[in-house]
Amino acid sequence: MFIFFASQVLPGDVGRRILGPFADQASVDQLNEQLGTDRPLIVQYLDWLGSFVTGDFGTSVATRQPVSDIIWTSLQASLKLAILAFIIVVPLGIVGGVYAAMKEGTAADRLISVGGLSATAVPEFVWATILILVFALGLGLLPATAQPPDGAGVFTQIKYLLLPALTFVFVLFGYIARMARAGTIEALDADYTRTAVIKGLPWRTVIRRHVLRNSLLPTIAVVATQIGYLIGGLIVVELIFNDQGIGQALARALTQKDFPVLQSTVLLIGIIYLVATLIADILYAVLNPRVRLGAED
Repeated sequence: MFIFFASQVLPGDVGRRILGPFADQASVDQLNEQLGTDRPLIVQYLDWLGSFVTGDFGTSVATRQPVSDIIWTSLQASLKLAILAFIIVVPLGIVGGVYAAMKEGTAADRLISVGGLSATAVPEFVWATILILVFALGLGLLPATAQPPDGAGVFTQIKYLLLPALTFVFVLFGYIARMARAGTIEALDADYTRTAVIKGLPWRTVIRRHVLRNSLLPTIAVVATQIGYLIGGLIVVELIFNDQGIGQALARALTQKDFPVLQSTVLLIGIIYLVATLIADILYAVLNPRVRLGAED
């Protein structure tokens, strides 16, 4: 509701944006009537919501394409980028955080902690610009665009998506590593770890069976929340690398006042957040036997 009514403050109307500034007002009014954008706002919103609940996302007022087709095509592109970024940053962040915890107080710990948080503080568009200047324009190792040629294979697609994926790696690494580090330090000081050491278990076994299993619990919640961020927060990166993903679709719908696409995209991102959080809760309960989903009377 907020997105719908807030978007109404944008200047101009849909008919004028589609027909252009030189179209006569009669044609603009006729098109607005055909599209239904001349109706009261609450009527437009309720009509869209009722259709959405029944599985009809509507038709784009800008391109006249089904909204579901636009969202599905854009979502596939964003998922490819998000999956590649996750494959790189999640293991790297966890390993970095665990290593920093094992070397607590040393130069390696400070390098990972301070360096990771410093990288997180730098906006995505800055990292994207730096990566393009160094690896695309400077060294010529990777393309500056995320759009591979038609019919490109898997490895070629990865090559084109690597720079935008690395942008998110720099932004997310410090956050994930810090959570993994904090969880590992807490697990190392726990009673069950001391007990395992006193029993004479090998240090590797202690780390694998006791420390890692418990230290990664808070990290799971962090990783899950970043899923929604990667899907919904790709606008700037996708614009820089010309990746036709969900972020591009959202920005395009906003500038064109394409309300059906805009509302459906925002709602989809919200659903992804909810699903990611639910998965995090389930994994947390599976890994931590002390967590109970319900209480017996």
